[in-house]
Amino acid sequence: MNRLGSQKEPFLFIIDYNAEHAIILSPTNQDTKNIFYSIQGKHNLPTDDYTSFTPEIKKVFPVSFDQYKHQFERVQSEIRAGNSYLANLTCATPITLDGTLLSVFLSARAKYKLLVEDDFVVFSPETFVTIKDGIIASHPMKGTIDASIPGAREIILKDEKETAEHYTIVDLIRNDLSMVAKNVRVKRFRYVEEVKSPAKNLYQVSSEITGTLPSDYYNYLGDVMINLLPPGSVTGAPKKKTVEILNATESYQRGFYCGVFGYFDGVNLDSAVSIRFIEKTSQGFLYKSGGGITMYSQVEREYQEMLDKIYVPIS
Repeated sequence: MNRLGSQKEPFLFIIDYNAEHAIILSPTNQDTKNIFYSIQGKHNLPTDDYTSFTPEIKKVFPVSFDQYKHQFERVQSEIRAGNSYLANLTCATPITLDGTLLSVFLSARAKYKLLVEDDFVVFSPETFVTIKDGIIASHPMKGTIDASIPGAREIILKDEKETAEHYTIVDLIRNDLSMVAKNVRVKRFRYVEEVKSPAKNLYQVSSEITGTLPSDYYNYLGDVMINLLPPGSVTGAPKKKTVEILNATESYQRGFYCGVFGYFDGVNLDSAVSIRFIEKTSQGFLYKSGGGITMYSQVEREYQEMLDKIYVPIS
């Protein structure tokens, strides 16, 4: 990434959660797998037409409530001990999918989409960082509610637990950006966007934090990204200790889920957090999802949020 950035050569990058594995594709470095992306209008598909087949999640086989509660209580015990203030607990849920990863990629409506064929598909609503004219911006997303609930927008914005969680993540991201940029500030705080799905529409709350990169940042794009990983919105605070807690609590490997992917066009960079994620395994399909846990969290609500996020946004 540093070399391609210094040459101002366009490339696609896909980095896993632990920043141990990456796929970097440029015009001079092509992978043998079929990899497709759509990043806020920029894509490598030969056509804008969508598939006529609509994929559907037929059945969901989530972790039992008792097992989730056990993991939830383990995380909250660490929070009560002062080892974490916020931890994003996630699960891998087996699903029955009527369709293929390709049909999901083509049909899903999302700002950011990625398909590594025969491995996984992502249809993410969450921006990780953008870089434009030397300004780096992050858009952490924290807070989700069913949009059909009367007064949902006001409820989510006034919710004390969600507000505390959002403050924590914004502070974490502000500190992260300060490692690579100057003049870091919160440009927009807790704005609401609607995400559509077949079962229900969701309101999700985000903020925007910006900073100014050094004039030679092109030469260090890889270093910039690595310094910010893993994303704060899918880990917690303090990040290093919370990642240790999650690794000891979650019963599976995240892999490329909760990593990042993006595109550098030779001038500007746009990237997403790899959430809303379906993975193909030898045993079938897994949908990976989760949510932030604080000392104010209620286990029933968090379990339901994890389930609510198992959907494909098709309209």
